[in-house]
Amino acid sequence: MSDERSGIQGAAWFLAGLGVGALIGVLYAPKSGRETREDIAQGAREGSEYLRARGRQAAEQVGQYVDKGREQMNQYAGRGREIVDRGRAQWEDFVERGKNIVNDQSSRVSAAVDAGREAYQANAQKPAEPTA
Repeated sequence: MSDERSGIQGAAWFLAGLGVGALIGVLYAPKSGRETREDIAQGAREGSEYLRARGRQAAEQVGQYVDKGREQMNQYAGRGREIVDRGRAQWEDFVERGKNIVNDQSSRVSAAVDAGREAYQANAQKPAEPTA
């Protein structure tokens, strides 16, 4: 029970001290209420202007980052296109070489077949010689 009573008394003394402190603060304030309100309003205006300025700076900085990122992506895309074009040119070169090799081999095979056919026909037209 005494703990409750001392807690209540402590709270009461705290509130009394708070009230006395507020009263002394108002009595000895260096500025009037009007001046204090004007100072608070001025501080709020300065704070909002500061926030606007920082917001503009942040927006500009973000814009610069976006522009730089866009530039880098364009560079990477350009490099990618160059690599693809080089690969495509190499592929077309390999395909052309392959076609030339196939055509060359096809011509050789055709020539060999024609030579074999001519040899066969030459041997087929000769009369058979008697074997002794």
